[in-house]
Amino acid sequence: MDHAWAIVLAGGSGTRFWPLSRRARPKQFLPLAGSSSLLARTLERMAPLIPPERVIVVTSAALLGASRAELPAVPAENFLGEPSARNTAAAVGWAAATVHRRDPDARLVVLAADQHITDPDGYLAVCGRALEACDAGTLVTVGITPTRPETGYGWLELGAERGRGVFEVARFVEKPDRARAEAFLAGGRHLWNGGQFFFRADAILDAIRQHLPVLGAALASDAQLADRWNALPSISIDHGVMERAAGVLTVPGAFGWSDVGSWTSAWELGDHDEFGNVSEGSDAVLVDCRGTYVHGRPGKTIAVIGLDDLVIVDTEDALLVMPRDRAQDVRAITAELERRGLGSRL
Repeated sequence: MDHAWAIVLAGGSGTRFWPLSRRARPKQFLPLAGSSSLLARTLERMAPLIPPERVIVVTSAALLGASRAELPAVPAENFLGEPSARNTAAAVGWAAATVHRRDPDARLVVLAADQHITDPDGYLAVCGRALEACDAGTLVTVGITPTRPETGYGWLELGAERGRGVFEVARFVEKPDRARAEAFLAGGRHLWNGGQFFFRADAILDAIRQHLPVLGAALASDAQLADRWNALPSISIDHGVMERAAGVLTVPGAFGWSDVGSWTSAWELGDHDEFGNVSEGSDAVLVDCRGTYVHGRPGKTIAVIGLDDLVIVDTEDALLVMPRDRAQDVRAITAELERRGLGSRL
């Protein structure tokens, strides 16, 4: 696949994994669900299809140095540092324009830097089908075969089959309530929208010019983009382009995907003992505990007695303790730290 390029979106702040993730070391740099970082494993998975010289990493200007250090095989000029966060449409557009100037025939794979996949071979097979499906200029997304009635993800509805394992997207669906999610799961015609996209560089640039003309005009040159960056629309590539474009296709896949969206995800992906407990990084001693997750520092013993379904995360300057089913509420802690003027701890 000589013209296949990967665009890795690596600008996230990672607040849901505080206190282990910080502004200077967000989630994609953490070794969650493995020994290497989520960012490094993203490139490792794609290596059989796309070599590091055809990888573009879009991150924040503040994380350029850390990103380059994490991915030494990727050429330095392939890292794009955003002056400010403008969501994924601007990031994808900038990367697509950069690649198109180098390779007018480029086909792009857009990936998040902070996801986890347990079946890399199955994943590569899906990616291969999606790259073939975008050859004609079509915008393509990978739909994740759902395993539960998830209300925290966007979904998409399958339309007619257009080739082996390739379907039309009948419509995109915003995050549903529990009843709709259960109906989607039971009906078998809906998939999770995992935010992984495949398209020719010229096709996505045309679509951006059509649906996001302010961004499209700014992408004409790097100088214009730099001058206009802070005035660009802050919108996702999903809402800004994919959901508005005609004829979008999807390739369904079941390859053990997780967005690693919270400490609950870390517990789900960890090595469980006979009582469903997970311990990482520390010498944890759990007595009469079930379903509890502990992440600590090497050489420090964390002892827990008689507590179920907790998350305990201990770092040098912070300790987090919460029920596992409230993992999404970590953002409330980071917001409170900001309110108290303690932003230096984020």
